[in-house]
Amino acid sequence: MGSSKKAVRRERRAFSAEFKAEAVQLVATRRAAGATLAQVGRELDVRPDQLRAWVRLQREAAATGQPVPGETPEQEIRRLRREVATLRQEQAFAKRVAVYFAKESR
Repeated sequence: MGSSKKAVRRERRAFSAEFKAEAVQLVATRRAAGATLAQVGRELDVRPDQLRAWVRLQREAAATGQPVPGETPEQEIRRLRREVATLRQEQAFAKRVAVYFAKESR
């Protein structure tokens, strides 16, 4: 009637912070190329929901300014410099808007 396949339980694996950081980078590059999260997960032998969680954690850490797990000091410096550049652009824009509205209110 039906096949008698036994479910094989996998041993719980622990991933290093470096592996997680590299996996998140790979997800970003492969997603930009059009690959799905499931495809990337198969390539790395990691469940897609686990990859999604790692991506979310890294985004949250980057948004709050906290160091990203597995990030080298050089990568942190690059990330922080990009963040500073973005903040400077936002500040310059806010100044231009303030000047514009100050002229309009006269």
